[in-house]
Amino acid sequence: MSFSKWIGGALGWSFGGPIGAIIGLAIGSVIDSMANGSDNPLIGERKSTTGRRTTYRSPNKQRPQTQSGDFEVSLLVLASVVIKADGKQDQRELDFVRQQFVNMYGKDRANHAFKLFKGISKQHISLRPVCLQIKQMMDHPSRLQLIHFLFGIAKADGTVTQDEERQIYTIAGYLGISTKDYESIKAMFYNSKDNAYKILEIEKDATVDEIKRAYRKMAKKYHPDRVIHLGKEHQEGAEEKFRQVQEAYEQLQKALGF
Repeated sequence: MSFSKWIGGALGWSFGGPIGAIIGLAIGSVIDSMANGSDNPLIGERKSTTGRRTTYRSPNKQRPQTQSGDFEVSLLVLASVVIKADGKQDQRELDFVRQQFVNMYGKDRANHAFKLFKGISKQHISLRPVCLQIKQMMDHPSRLQLIHFLFGIAKADGTVTQDEERQIYTIAGYLGISTKDYESIKAMFYNSKDNAYKILEIEKDATVDEIKRAYRKMAKKYHPDRVIHLGKEHQEGAEEKFRQVQEAYEQLQKALGF
């Protein structure tokens, strides 16, 4: 599959709004042949497989279901911001992003994604409008998955720096992620005796019944089926969050003897 066909077929709502503008500039830096318009998908709108146009919606319309391609491009844009948060692009972080995309999408699609990523990373990203577009168009479980992936990138070089953490926190706020949800996902990437409580979003003095209720709530929130619409390629990351919720609960079971 050519790069232009991948672009034309992979995306839905992310072809519009501020993300669409970023994609447009990235395409221009990747493929010179698109400049003559002979093989250039429209940025800001696209034809769906049914022949109807899908555009960046206004706030009063129903949120469309996020496709794998929309999630993919959102990852690339936000990853480019996080990787540059500490003023440099660490090769280990770049390798992590590439490997994650190879694992999720296969080598061919991952190569296309990285062509786009190179074009995106050269740009100055206006973070707030990008995140507000994602918040408006993407469901909450998928946005949680974005934050989990961004922490994985930041941790790829062994340490999440303060600049990276601050940037992810800002992104989470713009995406409408609550502080508790943010701290829950963040705790999955740090070693601390309090992490089990943070992952389950409870206080250290929580009762056994409260711990059990929290576990049921978090298991439901992070269940891989919540992002099944993104395709099987994103199930591994969702399963990792779910597994860490189970481990946090088992840790407290063992520590408190229930």
